[in-house]
Amino acid sequence: MGVRVIDADAHVNEDALGWTELEDRHPGWLSAGRSGDRWVASIGGKLYPVQEGPGCGVAIDASTSPACAAGAADLDQRLADMDAEGIDVQVLFGGLAIGLPTFDDHGFALDFARSYNDWLLAKICAHAPERLKGVAVVPVQAVDLAVEELRRAAGLGAVAVTIPPVLDESRNLDDPSLLPFFEAAESEDLAVCIHSAPGMNVPLPAAGRFANYAQVHCLSFPADQMTALTALALGGVLDRFPRLRVGFMESGIGWVPYFVHRLHEHVEKLPHLLPGISDPRDLLARGQCFFSFEAEEPLLGTCVDELGAGPWVYASDYPHWDSDFPGTVEECRDKCAAADLTADDTAAVLGGNAARLYGLG
Repeated sequence: MGVRVIDADAHVNEDALGWTELEDRHPGWLSAGRSGDRWVASIGGKLYPVQEGPGCGVAIDASTSPACAAGAADLDQRLADMDAEGIDVQVLFGGLAIGLPTFDDHGFALDFARSYNDWLLAKICAHAPERLKGVAVVPVQAVDLAVEELRRAAGLGAVAVTIPPVLDESRNLDDPSLLPFFEAAESEDLAVCIHSAPGMNVPLPAAGRFANYAQVHCLSFPADQMTALTALALGGVLDRFPRLRVGFMESGIGWVPYFVHRLHEHVEKLPHLLPGISDPRDLLARGQCFFSFEAEEPLLGTCVDELGAGPWVYASDYPHWDSDFPGTVEECRDKCAAADLTADDTAAVLGGNAARLYGLG
């Protein structure tokens, strides 16, 4: 229909057994462990994804949607699925790799990042370089190493790097130690995407209070992203780096107008506590913040009415269990029509905004 469709948040299922150079450097780095009566990955004495207890992750044997299973395993089938959906470009995040910031051995974390990024960018995305784009991982727990890998990944063609919503139990994303990382992302013109990870040993600001995965998943993504946005906006990171672009992924968008208004109210009424901080609405208006929505999003029209069409990016979450594939693009078009979005606004939310987030032209 003449509109470029960019899937801003899809995933790959890693074949970590193929990273022979990582095995050569760190023999036995990956093993199997038991969690909740299921076999999961064991790395450095930690289980990924944890299957039981506070903050547990998805049931590993049900993490992939059956409708996406073939494409998750075969790149040509993935491309065929994209064709059937009407997706021109798919931006790829990892699964296991999202747990990288929790690795205690920083040297191993860097080697893991290099192996994963090489595999993603030089093998997976290289299979169809105009259609598959990669989001790199970096060892953000060691900022100097993260900067090194960010610059290398940018040279390999990454369109973004992903980090968790909080760095650890005591440090948020406005921690001064992270400033060189954000400076490097801005200088490399590389987006930073915030992606949560229940069950991956990443601290969960709210969902860690629950041990039922339904409760964990329901709360984790929006609460995590509110925490991240508060740090980056009210903590001054986005003002300090005005060309930095940040994507807040997989939490839906209905919360955004409410929370941006709440942030605005605090900037307005407590300026003595937030000196020099921009109105959060201005951060969105100048194109620094993007938020992903999926096909069933009921408040797309409301979000466009409240904050304009610019911050929203369509995502399929393919091939995860909660992806609505097949039919996600058609459902999004229907949502746009029901909300009386203009042709320009429809083109923006289906692909134009994601092109700006990821620097795709």
